[in-house]
This record gives sequence, C-alpha cells and structure tokens, in this order.
Amino acid sequence: MGKLPYNISWAIYSSSINDINVLNRSPIFNNIYDGSAPEFSFQVRGTPYKYGYYLVDGIYPEYVVFVKSFSVPHGSRQKKFKRAQERVRKDVERAFGALKKRWFILKKPVAYSGEEKLQEIMYTCFILHNMIIGDEGRAICAFNKEETIPKTHPIEIGGEEYLNRRVEIRCTTTFHNLRNDLVEHIYEVQNINLNLDPLDDPEDEFSENDFM
Repeated sequence: MGKLPYNISWAIYSSSINDINVLNRSPIFNNIYDGSAPEFSFQVRGTPYKYGYYLVDGIYPEYVVFVKSFSVPHGSRQKKFKRAQERVRKDVERAFGALKKRWFILKKPVAYSGEEKLQEIMYTCFILHNMIIGDEGRAICAFNKEETIPKTHPIEIGGEEYLNRRVEIRCTTTFHNLRNDLVEHIYEVQNINLNLDPLDDPEDEFSENDFM
C-alpha cells in the first residue's frame, strides 16, 4: 500500500468534512497520475495488478486503488473477506487513535496550516512514534538504512499518459477483479479464523452480481 501523508493529515484536521469531500479535495492520486509514485505492482492468484490499494468503507468510489467490503456478503467466501477487511481497517483506525493519544498536536484543529506544514507535522509524529516503539523493542519490522526508493520520472501533466492513468484508476472492472481475487486468496488462508459459515455453504460460489 502507498503513502497518503497529506490526505491523512487533512482528514484528521477536517473532521467536519465527510470522506468523499476529503478525497475530492485531496491530491492523493497526483503522484500516480504524473508517474512520480513509487512502484507498487503486485500479484494476487497469479493476476498482476499495477497499483497498490487502500482499504476503505462503502462510501468510496470503485477505483482500482480502493478495496471495499461487501455491504451484503453472500456465502462464506465473501463473509470471510468482509470480516478480514473490516478487522484490518479497525487496526488502522486504532493506529491513528494511538498517534492522537500520544501527540497532542494532532488533536488540535489547524485551520491555517498549509500543505507543507501538515506534512511536516504528520511525518514528525510518525517518525517519533516509530523511534519510541523501536527503542522499547516493539517494532514490527527491521529498519534497513541501506534501502533506497527507486527514482521516478514524472510525466507531463495533462499529457496522454497522464490521462490514461486517470482512466486506469477509475476502471471498475479492475476494481471488481482485484476484490474477487482477494476474496479467493483470503478464503484459502487457513490460519484466518473468523467464525465462518460451514464449507458447504450453498452460496459459496460467485454470482454475476459479484462482478457488477
């Protein structure tokens, strides 16, 4: 999954604005459109996907960079996916709750701060938080100071490739293909136990509505 520091900071400080308005006003996809985003390609069940994704709730549009749950899941596959997706989303929300609890500056409205200042605040809080848990021996991954992010080559804004990427991000077919691949992948992960229905669930297979 990619980074969205500005969008995160904006959402934290703009609690009176709903998620869609925050998304529409956010530059979250700009670095994807202009080609400056890091490489996030991956495969699910042998199918390649070009962009990373965010876990979101039902209000968000069906973009290839969003993975939404099912409002009314059918069968044990979709039910397992729904519970797994929502459980991870709650973990992310708790993570930001922990940041706000640790750093008082994140609780205060910052109506007059610009984009760069919000980025600096969020990055500083992230880094200090990671340093603290690392010092306490609770870090979940090792830091590799030798690791470098590959350089990217931004393209012309408004050019053909730029517009093609905007179309790709909004491809609902890819959105559904990715979600269905993730449903099957998660269903096959045996160590995820979410109190599912019996394996012989009569609605265990995909229907045409799953792809709509």
